Amino acid sequence: MTISTAESCTGGRIAAAITARSGASRYFRGGLVAYQNEVKEQLLGVPHQMIETYSVVSRQVAEQMVKGACRLFHTDYALASTGYAEPYQGREVEIWVAWGSEGDVHSMCLREDFGRVKNVELATKCVLDEFNKYLHDKHHTLTGGESYLA
Repeated sequence: MTISTAESCTGGRIAAAITARSGASRYFRGGLVAYQNEVKEQLLGVPHQMIETYSVVSRQVAEQMVKGACRLFHTDYALASTGYAEPYQGREVEIWVAWGSEGDVHSMCLREDFGRVKNVELATKCVLDEFNKYLHDKHHTLTGGESYLA
């Protein structure tokens, strides 16, 4: 099985956590830091109307980023993040993480504010943990018996 990442607010930290583990090259194909909306639209196939309707920080966009990463990198699975890692222009912290395959995507929202650095760290850990649970529930492993990434 293969995985990829599509990240916004985590800025590549999910991919870094995956590749920090020895042997990641057997299953990790690549990642994209899609910080700007145009990148999400052009490379991940997030419809502009979806961003307009739901906001770039939404469950819908995070889940579409998973699907787009699976297509872009030709992977079985992907992990994604989008959000406000700190209060921004009157908005509270809101980070959406998503994981799964092109046809089976799951997501969750983190809203606690522990400061930007900690929020990004928690979002990274959260999506990795949830993806590991997802794989375990499906009885899949990425490497010979190891189901946990980082």
